Amino acid sequence: MRFDRVELRYLSLPMTRGFETSFSRTTRKDFLLLALSADGVTGYGECVADESPYYLPETIGTVHHVLRDFLVPLALARDFDHPRDLWAAMAPVRGHEMAKATLEMAAWELLARREGRPLHALLGGRGGTIAAGVSIGLQKDPQALVEEVAREVEAGYRRIKIKIKPGRDAALVEAVRARFPDVPLMVDANNAYTLADRALFESLDAQRLTMIEQPLGWDDFGDHAALQRALRTPICLDESIRSAAHARHALELGACRVVNVKVGRIGGFTEALALHELCVSRGVPLWCGGMVESGIGRLANVHLQTLPGFTLPGDTSAGARYFDEDLVDPPVTVSKAGAVAVPEGPGIGHEIVWDRVERATRWREAWTR
Repeated sequence: MRFDRVELRYLSLPMTRGFETSFSRTTRKDFLLLALSADGVTGYGECVADESPYYLPETIGTVHHVLRDFLVPLALARDFDHPRDLWAAMAPVRGHEMAKATLEMAAWELLARREGRPLHALLGGRGGTIAAGVSIGLQKDPQALVEEVAREVEAGYRRIKIKIKPGRDAALVEAVRARFPDVPLMVDANNAYTLADRALFESLDAQRLTMIEQPLGWDDFGDHAALQRALRTPICLDESIRSAAHARHALELGACRVVNVKVGRIGGFTEALALHELCVSRGVPLWCGGMVESGIGRLANVHLQTLPGFTLPGDTSAGARYFDEDLVDPPVTVSKAGAVAVPEGPGIGHEIVWDRVERATRWREAWTR
């Protein structure tokens, strides 16, 4: 592939509902969308970085800088046989996994479109459907949370995740468990606690959670390993896993028993495939997290989850949960059976609605060979 043009857009989409985690509340989705062209074909990659560095150190601003000044010039300067070669070429740039993923995911989508194949076929996945779980942000009180969980259970979601943070944790879990004793339930702390909170997590062992996601520091394997030894409930790492090597280290240290894969967090599909292979070889459960993506990024996650190692429902909820007007047609939907259909069209498989993209665009920048 000889890339001849790269365009980067900053988009802002109003959300139908706010989404609150332990570190922020958002009512708009601001993100970068990259278009990568070669030989008259264009592929697209959605960046998962936020405006602020509260989830991970990268931001929209740092991604823009690293793409403009380092990664895009590299991509335009040489030819590549496969997106894996682009990933290897970006290795001298240390870190900046979200910036790398934005470009690398576009290269995979470009190749799939050029070959007239769905993205999942290029990744080694399969067609059909995937199981859908849902992530529910912090609510004003336990009753409001229970009502929200009831709506999502009725909608068909096969696994419920609720956000927690200090002072808003055990009571939320107890309220949901009292109303839904058998629903697959997990909690996500987004690294809001320390090892001093061990007693809280030991108390949650009685709630039969499927997992506890990222309870401690975003870059701390040692304390997670200590906490995991004290718990029956599996710990799942999210922010801590930014490469397949990070996952290997975490598993060898006993820091987790489940791994969350966000392709945009770990550098793209090439590294996601390596992480998938690692977890399959070790019998470690794997699932795909979400970052409130538009339909473009959401569909990329759908295709990734068709690989055999993704044995747990991911955070792949319907686009309408967040956006009145998503950027793809047809929109991503979830059936009453809690399933998302895997598209069979070229690339991500659904059409991008360009008038909506244009309305959401705040600025754009382009580079050519």
